[in-house]
Amino acid sequence: MKLSQKILSLSLTVLFLASLAACGQRPAAQDTPPAAPEVQEPAAPEAQPPAEPAVLSVPMRVAALKGPTAMGMVRMMAADGVDTFTLAGAADEVTPALIKGDLDAACVPANLASVLYNKTEGGVVCLAVNTLGVLYIVENGEEIQSMGDLRGKTIVSAGKGSTPEYGLRYLLSENGVDPDRDVTIDWKSEHSECVAALASGAATIAMLPQPFVTAAQGKIETLRTALDLTAEWNALDNGSAMITGVAVARRAFVEEHPEAVERFLEEYADSVGWVNANPAEAGALIAECGIVESAALAEKALPHCNIVCLTGQEMAEKLSGYLQALADAAPESVGGALPRDDFYYGAS
Repeated sequence: MKLSQKILSLSLTVLFLASLAACGQRPAAQDTPPAAPEVQEPAAPEAQPPAEPAVLSVPMRVAALKGPTAMGMVRMMAADGVDTFTLAGAADEVTPALIKGDLDAACVPANLASVLYNKTEGGVVCLAVNTLGVLYIVENGEEIQSMGDLRGKTIVSAGKGSTPEYGLRYLLSENGVDPDRDVTIDWKSEHSECVAALASGAATIAMLPQPFVTAAQGKIETLRTALDLTAEWNALDNGSAMITGVAVARRAFVEEHPEAVERFLEEYADSVGWVNANPAEAGALIAECGIVESAALAEKALPHCNIVCLTGQEMAEKLSGYLQALADAAPESVGGALPRDDFYYGAS
């Protein structure tokens, strides 16, 4: 091959290789836009497990006395909620823990709520009325037909220094019976002790709340309900109503955790409504929680327990009238002075 032909052939080979290399490079500029990339369907997202429900408020530490106040919140106790509950046999087991801050809320006798308000200089507020009148005079006999018939008698009772004592003293006085001279009140530490005294024959007359009235009548066939103290109070027609129990809370907790308080009250109202509408199911839960000794007893007593959940203005009106009646008769019964308006949570 001639030299000129070899040079030409080599030049063509180099030029061909250079053109192949150029095909693999992006041009610096294009007169027309590049073709649209192929559109692909997005992959379906992977299924995620359901999220745990968010806890919107802090837990409340709540105490209640064995009786109607605890019976009304039994559905809350049995639920897997965020609150913790403690049962007590007497109010003096509860109030120190509330004052110290070991409890956030408690169900206590109505007049004791006022005493705590004064003792803590407004550090306690009332959230709700939870129990109307549940006190009764029971007798193993037929002598007691009116408040006047209690003159000269001995009455066993629990609740000294709280609603039972002051309610009884007020009713006796309004019916012309001197509670210090005309009757003897044998104070016990718990209502169950009164039932035991009746059952043993050591006493024939007692003042008891439900469900202890029903429990006592189950053990003593001849025991009868002689006086309904709620009816006796209403007969005075003084513009007030007899109130047994309320729910109170520490003001500091209420101000720091308002959402927890609102949730608590909503669930409390729901629980009370359910308990009153479903006595058989509620009775079983009440017994299971150890509030009373049997489901049958709880079911039978519930219609007589006057369990409510009154809040806001309605709570304030009823409770303030009751406390006023007590204060007029014995100022020490409410702690020496009536609570101010800031005592009544949610009242306008």
